[in-house]
Amino acid sequence: MAKQIAVIGAGLMGSGIAQVAAQAGYEVVLRDVTDAALTRGLDGIKSSYQRFTAKGKLSEEDAGAALARISTTTDLDAVGSADLVVEAVFEQLEVKQELFAALDRIARPGAVLASNTSAIPITRIAAATERPESVVGTHFFSPVPMMQLCELVRGYKTSDETLAAAREFAEGVGKTCVVVNRDVAGFVTTRLISALVVEAARLYESGVATAEDIDAACRLGFGHAMGPLQTADLTGVDILLHATRNIYTETQDEKFAPPEIMARMVTAGDLGRKSGRGFYGYQD
Repeated sequence: MAKQIAVIGAGLMGSGIAQVAAQAGYEVVLRDVTDAALTRGLDGIKSSYQRFTAKGKLSEEDAGAALARISTTTDLDAVGSADLVVEAVFEQLEVKQELFAALDRIARPGAVLASNTSAIPITRIAAATERPESVVGTHFFSPVPMMQLCELVRGYKTSDETLAAAREFAEGVGKTCVVVNRDVAGFVTTRLISALVVEAARLYESGVATAEDIDAACRLGFGHAMGPLQTADLTGVDILLHATRNIYTETQDEKFAPPEIMARMVTAGDLGRKSGRGFYGYQD
C-alpha cells in the first residue's frame, strides 16, 4: 500500500485529490509552480474541511489531523520519494509530456505515475517516460470530495501491478472505480458527456429549444441528476470545449466537433459558473 502521495497541481482537481488522500490517512506532498497557487489550494482544502465539520460529517480533530498530513512545495524534486504521483495540471498533451519526462528522472523506482487527464490517451503521456508500464490514468471527478467515481485508464503498456496500485489508492480514498481497458481519447465518461453536451449545444444554438428545456428533458426524461448544459456550466465551458476538441482531433468523428457557440462563449469569457455566466446566468 502506498504511504506517501504526491499531487502535482493545486487547482480545483489537485487540491481535491490531496484533500481526500490526506483524509484517508496518506501523507501528501502538494506541488505547484507558485506559492500563491499553493496558498489558494490549501485555503480551499481548509474551507472544505470546515464545511464537513459544520455538517457533522468530520470531527474537528480528524480535520486538523488530515490538514497536518499535507505539505506544500514549489520544488518538483520534493515528489521524488512518493509511492504514487498524481498529475493534475493543464489539460494539454505537451504540458503533461514535459512533466512526465521530468517525473521519469525524479520519481523513485517502482513509483506509480498517474494522470488525472479526462481525455488525453495515457499511451501518449507514458511515451514521454522510460517506464510506460508505471503510467496509468486516475480520472477523478469534480468536486473530488463529493463525487464517488474514479475512471482508471490503462495505457498500451500499463502493467497489471500499476493498475492494481491505482485501484487500491482510489478505493482507499472512498471512490468506486471503472476500468478503461483501451485508452481511446476521452475514455468512457468524457466521450459520453462530450457527445451529449455537443448535441445539446447544437440544439440550443439552432433555436430548437431553450437551455432550460433541453436540460429538463434530460433530467426528467432520462433521470439525469443534471442536464448537459448545466453540466457544461459546472465543469467549465472552456474545459469541455478543450476536451471535445481533443477527442475530435484524435477520432475525426463529427459528433465530437464542438459547435461555434461554445468557442464564441469561451472567447467572450462566458465559461459557466466560475465566470458568472455560461448557458445560464449566475449570481453570487
